[in-house]
Amino acid sequence: MSSRTTKRLLSELQEYNSAPPPGLVHLAPTDDDDLLRWSARLAGPPDTAFADRTFHLLINIPTAYPAQPPTMSFQGRVFHPNVHYKTGEICLDVLKEQWSPVWTLSSACLAVQALLAAPEPSSPLNVDAANLLRCGDLVAFNALARLP
Repeated sequence: MSSRTTKRLLSELQEYNSAPPPGLVHLAPTDDDDLLRWSARLAGPPDTAFADRTFHLLINIPTAYPAQPPTMSFQGRVFHPNVHYKTGEICLDVLKEQWSPVWTLSSACLAVQALLAAPEPSSPLNVDAANLLRCGDLVAFNALARLP
């Protein structure tokens, strides 16, 4: 890992610790000796099927960060069209082709939280969740999304 990556990650950790954004309950390396693996906890967005829940994310950071995006996945099952139900993989453009070094781990976590509130059924990882939204069956979608 380059000293630039280390410096950037330590700066992001300090920034988060001094002023954590609302909705991001926790953000830190999983191990003091490894700055390339982090964990996060997000509050479920209010007024959604995900409200009143906390979501755990595992974040893997490439050695070329911030030039390359981190990979994030949910720990535990999340019923959402843009989340793979078994692996927790997240389909979000800012974690792929729209990534820019302007993004931080904190802002990327908040983008994941925003994705929970505004699903994109047109690019699904979970076809069942996407089909419920495309058919307008919000009752079924919300019931399944509320399951732990």
